[in-house]
Amino acid sequence: MKERFENRIAIVTGGCRGIGKSIAMKLASEGAFVYALDYVIPSEDEVFSEQPELAARIKCMQADVTNFASVESCVSTIIEESKKIDILVNNAGITRDNLLMRMSEAEWDAVINTNLKGTFICTKIVSRPMMSQRYGRIVNIGSVVGIMGNAGQSNYSASKAGMVGFTKSIARELASRNILVNLIAPGYVRTAMTDKLSEEQRKAFLDNIPLKRVAEPEDIANSVAFLCSDDASYITGQVLNINGGLYL
Repeated sequence: MKERFENRIAIVTGGCRGIGKSIAMKLASEGAFVYALDYVIPSEDEVFSEQPELAARIKCMQADVTNFASVESCVSTIIEESKKIDILVNNAGITRDNLLMRMSEAEWDAVINTNLKGTFICTKIVSRPMMSQRYGRIVNIGSVVGIMGNAGQSNYSASKAGMVGFTKSIARELASRNILVNLIAPGYVRTAMTDKLSEEQRKAFLDNIPLKRVAEPEDIANSVAFLCSDDASYITGQVLNINGGLYL
């Protein structure tokens, strides 16, 4: 049986940990060769060691998504090695939570630069070879708070809301070249970041989720794989909410 992403070349930013790691593993498990870009690369023994059979299909590369030259250098290397790029998943993101009255300019800038500017930089650079080959799948990882907002996360919410508008605009620009651009907006996902929440905070989240459970990173990875597959060949400019009913 042919794998869905056989002979496909994928880039996943923030791909060495958390949701990005699960996305990289999912795409690789279905035949893609994945370049996992990350600001800090863990040792090879720590990354993907639980599934060594996938290691041959995933290559970690250091990149700063806020720096145009850094991303351009990585993409040039990828094109030189693989001759094309079929899939881009803009997953890299950070939080610097604070109430507006306490939020520093540095906290605002760091989040906007990584989450929103980083998505712009990666999409701009990777869309060039995609346009030439007249094929591409771009999936941006937003957040439920980019749609509903959240106290203490005005910077993060603004960055993720900006990604929604960016996704819809770029989908219109690139559609004629058979490049589909969509966004996934996860809700509460079990990651190292959310594991730091207190029991009280976790309960508050679960009380508002109709399915009464948090998402696993694999839930997001499965949705990314769908949007990158031929099954989603007539879907572009859309926001797919994966939140267990948190925001209906």
